[in-house]
Amino acid sequence: MIRDFNAIDFETANQQPSSVCSIGVVMVRNGQVADSFYSLIQPEPNYYNYWCQQVHGLSQCDTDDAPVFSKVWEQLEEKIADVFFSDQAIDDLRYQIASIPFVAHNACFDEGCLKAVFKVYQMDYPDYRFYDTLAAARRQFGHSLPNHQLYTVAAACGYDLQNHHHALADAEACAAIALYIL
Repeated sequence: MIRDFNAIDFETANQQPSSVCSIGVVMVRNGQVADSFYSLIQPEPNYYNYWCQQVHGLSQCDTDDAPVFSKVWEQLEEKIADVFFSDQAIDDLRYQIASIPFVAHNACFDEGCLKAVFKVYQMDYPDYRFYDTLAAARRQFGHSLPNHQLYTVAAACGYDLQNHHHALADAEACAAIALYIL
């Protein structure tokens, strides 16, 4: 059972995985939600396509004054360090944080976004471990669900997902699923 993890969700501005325009992270320590983080991000490349806007409702005007990813990630690293490592001296924060796995629903998407945006900003990418609640849900529920979309799986796990496609709301649902089936 995974008791310490970060549930993560990205929304993107366009079809490029590096175009993250919002991030939601829920930090779970000892099987309990310990903290959360949400931020809008100025996407790279910085344009929005119609279909992405229809999914999450964000547009250029929402992120014009938002920080770039590298600044947002620094803030997130500090928050993760406070939750998981506040009682320890940390020499290399980024690699300590890499010891805490990430959990995402359809982890290939979120991990792909994270790797792409690290590359765009020329940041060293630690080998973050990702667990996939989508794959776990398929194993757990099989054909008993009509589909394995986030809101369907969340409901099967007893979680009422409100505001679907808001990065923090989706990360909260993912955390609930992970605590239920991982």
